[in-house]
Amino acid sequence: MNENLGLAHFWAQGDLVTHAVSILLLLASAASWTVIFGKIAGQLRFARSHARALAAFWSAPSLPAALEAIEREDRSGVLAAVARAGTLAAQAHGERAPGGIGAGLPLDEFVTRALRGRMVRVQAGIERGLTFLASVGATAPFVGLFGTVWGIYHALVGLSGATQVVLDKVAGPVGEALIMTAAGLFVAIPAVLAYNACVRANRLTLAELDGFAHDLHAWLTAGMRLSGEASAIDLAQARGTRGR
Repeated sequence: MNENLGLAHFWAQGDLVTHAVSILLLLASAASWTVIFGKIAGQLRFARSHARALAAFWSAPSLPAALEAIEREDRSGVLAAVARAGTLAAQAHGERAPGGIGAGLPLDEFVTRALRGRMVRVQAGIERGLTFLASVGATAPFVGLFGTVWGIYHALVGLSGATQVVLDKVAGPVGEALIMTAAGLFVAIPAVLAYNACVRANRLTLAELDGFAHDLHAWLTAGMRLSGEASAIDLAQARGTRGR
């Protein structure tokens, strides 16, 4: 009886449907763990560098130096992307063509639009893969249950012609079929836990980005109006730095 309960025997006795379900669960598990490790790496890069990147940006003596500092210190790249978007928008406001539906926007609205657009793209990148984790967590148990039902059905069909039902002949096939339910849970539980953890971490990341975007918006609009020519010189220097 014990020899009939191994995974190798289960695979050998399975048909095309059980093999397909097993391979599907294996691929879903491998893909979900790939997404999970990628999310962990991204969150660690942001957590380790965002405070240092913000400090380097705001302590820089000029805008070009601030952009260089945040690009150097921000290992995740999300803060630097927001800083570049806001700076380019402030610079482009005075250089844009007179036509177009956005020609009449004031500086603060123009910068707000650019920062909002960049934040949307950053959020889309941060949340990439979460839909897959949620789908795996929601469907993997049912895929495993389908394999279980299919295995039990074939076990009962195999016993339908027997005159006596022996426990050894029932326990083996039924136990092998129940492995599919365990496999579905094994795939689904890490995906669900990782999805919840990533949602919370992304919420904190987006809160940090939103605060930085508001501070940057205030500096590029009110700060530029107060500093006048100095800010214009900084923007010109930032453009020259990017050109090099």
